[in-house]
Order: sequence, then structure tokens, then C-alpha cells
Amino acid sequence: MTTVILFDVNETLLDIGALEPLFERFFGNAHVREQWFRQMLLLGFQATILDQYRPFGEHGKAALRMVAQQLGRPLSGADESAILDQIKKLPAFPDVAPGLARLRQGDFRLAALTNSTQEVGNAQLRHAGILAQFERVFSADGVHRLKPAPEPYQMAAYEMGAAPADAWLVAAHGWDVAGAAAVGCRTAFVARPGQVLDPLGPPPTLVVEDLGALASRLLETAVAG
Repeated sequence: MTTVILFDVNETLLDIGALEPLFERFFGNAHVREQWFRQMLLLGFQATILDQYRPFGEHGKAALRMVAQQLGRPLSGADESAILDQIKKLPAFPDVAPGLARLRQGDFRLAALTNSTQEVGNAQLRHAGILAQFERVFSADGVHRLKPAPEPYQMAAYEMGAAPADAWLVAAHGWDVAGAAAVGCRTAFVARPGQVLDPLGPPPTLVVEDLGALASRLLETAVAG
């Protein structure tokens, strides 16, 4: 049976660090980008827990305004757009394209699963030059529940013709790995710089340093199996 692999997008495939020059420009500190992304995730998690769905991009805009208020550095509408529009133009990490190409040469079916809307997810992957590597691109917007709620993982797996237990989720976020594991997916944690696992969470099936290492591990397993 062909193995389905679902990939998270932001910070797993695409480098959000590319936004840091804009945060340096508008806030005088590139590291505010990390503060903003954490706040965006917090808002998304809160909305999911309270069952008050909003598209992920709305949380991104709200988080940007909150951070600007916290820092006393108000942004104009043009400033906000400069940052938020750039999200569609992030580069892939250097290991991504060759890693995906190696997996496609094996008996694997690849799909992306993002909290961003379908439009944004497609635009991001197209700009990064890796859209063609994926059979499908799935958005949590399709089920109005953001990861790590169970519905996005279940939807993506079933749409690919697989049960969650027969699919992998690859992510650089411990919370994403935990969400996928909770519905029975096998998981691979990509240990991007600064990303660590929750010591209280379920251990992933694999921990790898990048997609090249992931491809090597999965291809070796396929040959051995």
C-alpha cells in the first residue's frame, strides 16, 4: 500500500524567518517576528478550543496589531499589508525541494496540510517552487477547525484515501505532531533550529534534522520492509 505523507507548511517547509527584515524595519527588532507568530498561534488555539473559528490569516492580523500595541509601535494599514502580504512569498528551506523529490521517487504520496487558507497555501507553495511536488494541498479552513484539532488531519488522510493510522504527519511543531498522533497518524518531527518537543507530549515516530534525513529514514524503512 502506498504511504501518504502530510506536510505542515509554515516553519516546516517554508522559512518564516524571511519576514524578519520587515519586523526590523517596522519595530526595530527582527525578533519581534517570533513574538508575533507565537501570538498568532495562541489566538488560533484559543479560537479552536472555544469553537469560534476564524481563518488563520485573521489571527495573523490580530496578532500583529496586538504586538504593535504591546510594543507601543502602531502600524499603518500599509505597514500591516507589507508584512502580511509577504507571507505568500516565503522561501523553502534548502533541504525541502531535494527531500521532497527523493520521497516522490519512492512509493510515497505527498500532500500539504496547512492552517492557512487554500488560496494562501497554494500561493506559498507555488512561490517557493514546490507546489508540483504535492498531489494535494489541504487547508484546515475546509473543516473550520485549525490544527491541532483532529478534524484537519482526519480530513486530509481520508481525502487521500487513507485512514489516519496509515498516514504520516511531518511538522516542525510539537503541537502539530501531538495533534496528528492523537488521531493515530505516524509522525515525524523536523528539528528546525529553535524548535523543540513538548516533554509531556507523545514522542513522535521519528525525529529528523531536515527533509533529507526524513527521506533517508523512510526510504530505508521501505526497502527493509
